[in-house]
Formats: sequence, C-alpha cells, structure tokens
Amino acid sequence: MSLPRNLVSDSALVQDAVELLRDCGGRAPVEQLAELILALPRLDTLSAALLVAELIKDDWRMRLVEQRMVELLCEDAEARALCDTDFVVVDVETTDARTPPGRIMELGAYRVRDGRIVAEFKSLVNPETPIPSFIVGLTGINDEMVRGAPRFAEIAAQWLQFADMSVLVAHNALFDVRFLNHELSRVYPGQRMCNAHLCTVKLARRLMPELVNHRLHTIAEHFAVSIPNRHRAPDDARATAEIFIRLLAQLDRQGVRDLASARKFRSLVQSPTSKV
Repeated sequence: MSLPRNLVSDSALVQDAVELLRDCGGRAPVEQLAELILALPRLDTLSAALLVAELIKDDWRMRLVEQRMVELLCEDAEARALCDTDFVVVDVETTDARTPPGRIMELGAYRVRDGRIVAEFKSLVNPETPIPSFIVGLTGINDEMVRGAPRFAEIAAQWLQFADMSVLVAHNALFDVRFLNHELSRVYPGQRMCNAHLCTVKLARRLMPELVNHRLHTIAEHFAVSIPNRHRAPDDARATAEIFIRLLAQLDRQGVRDLASARKFRSLVQSPTSKV
C-alpha cells in the first residue's frame, strides 16, 4: 500500500540529507552524502551508492540517479509565494499537554486559499483513554461525547488527504504539529508529515508587538473575530484562520511575499515593553 505523499520518514538522517541537497542546489554525489550524512568518508562510488540508496529508499523526496548522484524531487516550500500557497489552519484538543500520554480528542481545520476559507475538516476523536476532569472543564468534551466518535486511526487517511501538501498553520504550531505527528506515527510507524508550518503566535508577535499578549482570544478581540466555543477545535481553528487571513494581509503590506520571508520578518514597530 502506497503512503500519502505528505508522509515521509521521521529519520533525522533522512531530513539532513534533504537539507544538504537543498544547500547543494538539488543534486549531490553519493560520496558527499555518505561523508556528511553517514559520517563515512572516502568511500568508493559503488559502496556509497548502496548505503545512500538504503537511506533514501522509502522517501519519495529523493532519488538515486545513475548510481552516483542523488537528486531532490520536492520543491523548497520556503520559496513558495504566499499568494500561491494553500494553507490548512488546524487546532487540536487533547487529553493532556504532553505526548505521550496525551491523545487527540478533537480536530478542526480550515483550508485558506486566496485570502478566503474554502473548505473545512472537523471531527471529535475517541482518544481511547479517559478524559481528565480538568480537560472536561476546560473544553466541555467528556467521555460520553467521544465514545462513539472515530479513533484517530479511522480518520488519519482523510486528514492527510485534506491537508495534502499545504502549509499547516496553528496558534502555537509546534504543539498541534507534534500531536498530529504522534498520532500519525501510531498509524504509520516511522512516518511524519512533511508539511511546512507557520505559527500565528510568532507572526502576531512580529506584526503586532504592541499587544499586551498574543493569546488567541486577545488577538481575536483585536481583530473583532468571534470564538463561540473557546477550547473547541473547530471554533478555535476557525478563529485562527480568520486571524491568519488578516496577518497575511499585513505581511503583504510589509512586502513579505514568500514563506521564508514570513519566518524571518521582524516588525519595524517596537514593543513598548519586553514582556509578552
């Protein structure tokens, strides 16, 4: 069974190989990868090719050419023009802040294209573990609500299809991406999503350093974006999507045109205080 194209090996060595190839313009000799990635210098071409082929065999982003060169097949997401990029703004609600032991119990996501929300994906998820009372109080999601909901394994393929190769966006993106990859690794061992991601917390801090803080409800109030049910994944994701559309417009006014520039951008407006 072929894997969805936005799943790749979670091996650090494989990712290092991808980064090396990007730095080399998309192609590099097998001997160079063997030396710099596998720490095996001075190998002959055939030996290096055999070892590198084993390293990259399950990752569609690279291929061996004529047993002597490695070629990068995927685009550099960092160079994508923001105006031509599909974004999927996502939020997850979880049974714990840590993973493990935390599990996803609700997933909400919205596709943003050309400055508009064009599609949605949302589902309660049976976390296969009791929901702690604190989390019930915070989110309103209880064991009864998720008892008949699909397990993550039952929606994993649909989620990957919905996300496809879009740039993921979330408020505190590392949290959501970490949980998504943890759940996906249970379904597809040794795999993770290869999607680039942006964090609206970081973007808002750079674009609006004058705000008292950069929590979701604070930024939502600033933009007059409503959140009917706070700490529910669909509503938080919808609010984050509407905020992100406004942040994209601000980036455009600042002359920020691609993903790499969005990451590096620093507002010319200085915060009156160092506390955020």
